[in-house]
Amino acid sequence: MEPAPVKPSVGIDALSALDVRVGTVREVHDVEGSRKLVRMRVSFGDHERTILAGIKAERRNPAEIVGRQALFVVNMEPRRMMGHVSEGMLFDLGYPDGITPVLAVPESPVPDGTRAG
Repeated sequence: MEPAPVKPSVGIDALSALDVRVGTVREVHDVEGSRKLVRMRVSFGDHERTILAGIKAERRNPAEIVGRQALFVVNMEPRRMMGHVSEGMLFDLGYPDGITPVLAVPESPVPDGTRAG
């Protein structure tokens, strides 16, 4: 499989506007009525957030990511989905390319809330 084409260029200001942080997944719950969504409780050190992610169909047991660190966008506007509000976005790798997604994770443990960039 060949990699997808590179998206159009963006300025440094667009990239700098994203607040990407490491968080630890504390809980994963099914979103009833959804084939894709799970509701996660994620620790960012000084606070926790609820984040919805479409990972249900990608993993046999979505709860297997509890206790794992991953990268999240934390400065997105809250978004209501299936009766729940998501306060960020999980970064995972592979879905747009048709491969089984995996978490984008730090190479070794870092404090929750650590910023990317």
